[in-house]
Amino acid sequence: MKRNYFVAAAMGLMVSWQATAQQQFLADKYASTIKDTDLEEYLTYLASDELEGRDTGKKGQKLAAEYLSNFYQENGLEGPVNGAYTQPFSLTSVSWGDLELKVGKQNLVNNEDFVFIGDGDAKRTKTDLVFLGLASEENLAKVDVEGKFVGLWAIGQRANDLLDKIWEAGATGVIVVTMEGQANFDRLANRYKSLSGRGRLGFDKPTQQKPVYLVSSEKMASLFGKSVDELKEAAKSNPESIPTQKARYKIEKVKEMVSTENVMGYLEGTDKKDEVLVISSHYDHVGINSKGEINNGADDDGSGTVSVMEIAQAFATAAKEGNRPRRSVLFLNVTGEEKGLLGSEYYTDNPIFPLENTVNNLNIDMVGRIDYEYQDAENQDYVYVIGSEMLASQLKTIIEYNNITHTDLILDYRYDAEDDPNRFYYRSDHYNFAKHNIPVAFFFNGVHDDYHQPTDTVEKIEFELMQKRARLIFYTAWDLANRATRTPVDGSNDRGER
Repeated sequence: MKRNYFVAAAMGLMVSWQATAQQQFLADKYASTIKDTDLEEYLTYLASDELEGRDTGKKGQKLAAEYLSNFYQENGLEGPVNGAYTQPFSLTSVSWGDLELKVGKQNLVNNEDFVFIGDGDAKRTKTDLVFLGLASEENLAKVDVEGKFVGLWAIGQRANDLLDKIWEAGATGVIVVTMEGQANFDRLANRYKSLSGRGRLGFDKPTQQKPVYLVSSEKMASLFGKSVDELKEAAKSNPESIPTQKARYKIEKVKEMVSTENVMGYLEGTDKKDEVLVISSHYDHVGINSKGEINNGADDDGSGTVSVMEIAQAFATAAKEGNRPRRSVLFLNVTGEEKGLLGSEYYTDNPIFPLENTVNNLNIDMVGRIDYEYQDAENQDYVYVIGSEMLASQLKTIIEYNNITHTDLILDYRYDAEDDPNRFYYRSDHYNFAKHNIPVAFFFNGVHDDYHQPTDTVEKIEFELMQKRARLIFYTAWDLANRATRTPVDGSNDRGER
């Protein structure tokens, strides 16, 4: 009896080893189909001038969606949206027609003297402008803001923290000092001026009568007839000493509906097909700038999008050869990332597959370049991995195991720090999955001088390095899709808001 037990145990170990060896063999076989030449071919089209920077809702984004849909169909992947490869939805483009702001005898000019960042739709209205100084319970007790515009010194404080208390106190509008120095403000105003014809894209929401204007410290001081130093001192200790000013404002809001779509291809799994692994990128970019120059977005995020395409093709090839993964895999290219992670927000609010069955999200956003930190390094084979142990510590271990076994990249976790000033964890599409307690990993090459510039072009992409990064993500995805159990959630997604 004892002998039979050991024989059975030995046979079990052999079968387990053979199964593991077989999976490793298959992973190597299909990872090898991810080629730098294919990545270059796909990216040469997606980042071409023909697509005009793939701005959300525009011609180039539509062409990219068609290209991706055709690719998934040609590779035998399913269209999971009732047979279709796109998930269409509408956004609202909000722009501003006539914006007026007059304080005393000063007529302020939009995107020169002020930048409008609030919401509202109001005919010409007269009001009083009072100076609150710093937003605090103490100053709110000193200054009556109800029914009035409020001048606010906000340097060094988060805007949302400042404004909530003021609206609760009954203010009808806010004028905020945004930063020290007229030159810094002028740069901000010029950026808004260059974007003023585009409108802000977002989900349609009822208009809130909450006008918020940004001005420089010099302009705020002039509104109250003071020097900057005098106004600073009053902001700290004596805001009620600043006389009330007469003001007048007008806000003309213009709304236009914009259609866009997420694109996806789906591969059904075998015995664990109800569980879904999502591999994502965003395929939109920022379009054409005010000078008429095309922002091609080769790295951001053409590189991530073509990586998803190659990984999808590798899985599809495996399925055609009878090696379908155990879990299902959704290849998701989202729109509207550059406008505020809108496409991934729409998907997670309207999932094609239940979020409780979504085991992981591997998000790929900028993996084609070498950043400032590594530009002079002897070994430039690196990738930043962000968020991999935030919700499931096992996910980081799985990525590291596959890297050691197959790709030997430097896995850099510097942007995983809680105090990372860049806040990259909150700035790409994985974050909308993490908010729903789905373990995520974000693969990223860091920023460079061509970020959001017309110079982010195909000829600057490091295709061999991108191939290695894409293969690491494939190996990780293959592992996650075929392992016995899904990665357990053992962390917290409470890491603050974006």
